[in-house]
Amino acid sequence: MNLAKKPPVLVTGGAGYIGSHAVLALKDAGWRPAVIDNLSTGFRFAIPDGVPLYKGDIGDAALLARIFAEQGMGHGKGAIMHFAGSIVVPESVADPLKYYHNNTANSRALIAAAVQAGVPHFIFSSTAATYGIPDVAAVSEDTPQRPINPYGWSKLMTEQMLADVAAAHPFNYGVLRYFNVAGADPAARSGQSTAGATHLIKVAIEAALGMRESVAVFGTDYATPDGTGVRDYIHVSDLAAAHVLTLEALIAEPARSLTMNCGYGRGFSVLEVLDAVDRVTNRQLDRRIQSRRAGDPDSLISDSRHLRATLGWEPAHADLDTIIAHALAWERKLADLRAG
Repeated sequence: MNLAKKPPVLVTGGAGYIGSHAVLALKDAGWRPAVIDNLSTGFRFAIPDGVPLYKGDIGDAALLARIFAEQGMGHGKGAIMHFAGSIVVPESVADPLKYYHNNTANSRALIAAAVQAGVPHFIFSSTAATYGIPDVAAVSEDTPQRPINPYGWSKLMTEQMLADVAAAHPFNYGVLRYFNVAGADPAARSGQSTAGATHLIKVAIEAALGMRESVAVFGTDYATPDGTGVRDYIHVSDLAAAHVLTLEALIAEPARSLTMNCGYGRGFSVLEVLDAVDRVTNRQLDRRIQSRRAGDPDSLISDSRHLRATLGWEPAHADLDTIIAHALAWERKLADLRAG
């Protein structure tokens, strides 16, 4: 796409883990991103120099109107990449109203502001949690969506809103359903920074660096080769690249919307991941076997053929050891940032 014709892009949650990588990918490709983030779980240091940051909530209609005006968005121009929201599944079970507010009601407010201003393109950060516990080995976009927790429902409701709005207004969207996002920017410009994160690879690396005493293995009696749960891990920078390609596709065909799974189509068990962390860090993790967590499927692997065929997306970092090495480099840099 001609750089001069690239419209401004507002990234919600752009100071967070995945959002900050999307900002980097946009900036690297010559786009002009701006960020809105309330910094409740995001970090100002994750936003590159030269990228405007608006501190506030996506439910604030007056703030969104000001951002659109200042960034030259609206009246058929501009795009939104929407990452802001809450993401911890057990918390969604304990506090469902928080999730329906942060993820569903606020998304509704953001979509309404986009429609009112005439921002025509919208990319939504969705999740494999909308599938619940699928009864197929590889999950395609046509697999029935049966969420088993408020987090999954909050995301599915937003998907439905986008479909309905696109049918009623000059507006198209891309829904990207993530599997297990991991890793960090290869140049260590950003990474998973949230304290107390529950992502397996981050937890394991923290343990390898002496920041945790052990790593919990939740269940060893699953119907998998080694008895532990199998997941499809995608490098966060490959995921960010998919967002940029999706944006280009939406602009190229304004009458078409897209829904795509984001994963590699290859699963690794918990024990395989921990073995890889041992290998990359040259440490031996202390593994503590615990009981299963309610609602964890045996295996969750994407069928990502639609993403590859539609966008020509080819991952650059589809290697578990590489994902772990990048996450390790970021964790070391993060320790330095916090120290000083």
